[in-house]
Amino acid sequence: MRALLQRVSRASVTVDGRRTGEIGRGLLVLLGAAPGDGEEQAAWLARKIAGLRVFADAAGLMNLDLAQVGGAVLVVPQFTLYGDARRGRRPDFTGAARPDQAEPLFERFCALLEARGLPVRRGVFGALMAVELVNDGPVTLLLESPQPGNGPGTAG
Repeated sequence: MRALLQRVSRASVTVDGRRTGEIGRGLLVLLGAAPGDGEEQAAWLARKIAGLRVFADAAGLMNLDLAQVGGAVLVVPQFTLYGDARRGRRPDFTGAARPDQAEPLFERFCALLEARGLPVRRGVFGALMAVELVNDGPVTLLLESPQPGNGPGTAG
């Protein structure tokens, strides 16, 4: 799984003119899944994101995680994270999981963050969404979960 996360002072998602998710301080997570992804990848990514120290402490250093700052997470399904634009001018999305596999992984990832006590808001799977954010920093990170048996980091 891939996650593009941005530290935000606020973020929201609107679908068909209706706001479906909104947070204040926290992380906006654009989340994509690949065909081989499963529970292990969702769990690794949820642990990693929940524990990331990307918020400033009193000295201005990035030493605090989401829970320590009372932050929330807005998770937006984003199959285009697996777009391949190396050839031609139209991206190829065959590297993305099919919706029947990706949607349960999206929901599982969100549930795993919630189980860690984090407030989670969601985008709408399969919908055309308008995403608004105020990037704080800016701080933007691209994370990719290890695949089974791919060495360091798999335990989390």
